[in-house]
Amino acid sequence: MSRIYGDPIEVWTRDGEPARFVWRDRLYVVRRALDHWVTSREWWKISEADPGERRFWRVEASPGKDVGTYELRFDTASGGWLMLRAWD
Repeated sequence: MSRIYGDPIEVWTRDGEPARFVWRDRLYVVRRALDHWVTSREWWKISEADPGERRFWRVEASPGKDVGTYELRFDTASGGWLMLRAWD
């Protein structure tokens, strides 16, 4: 079962992919990327230079020993990251 959140998170990347993130004051280490996709919409653009993209990653990550699955989103317009979904 998954839960939807939409919480802002802080993310560190390596080679363009999430490597670590902080969610709810806990540091998670990404063990592996399970999936990555990009969605573009013209109405998301805030300038001509903005591609209007949302980049999504489904990752396995953990704050310790227990590994979970998480869906992260990067917004090219704002440069911000969100925790979209977590699976039990």
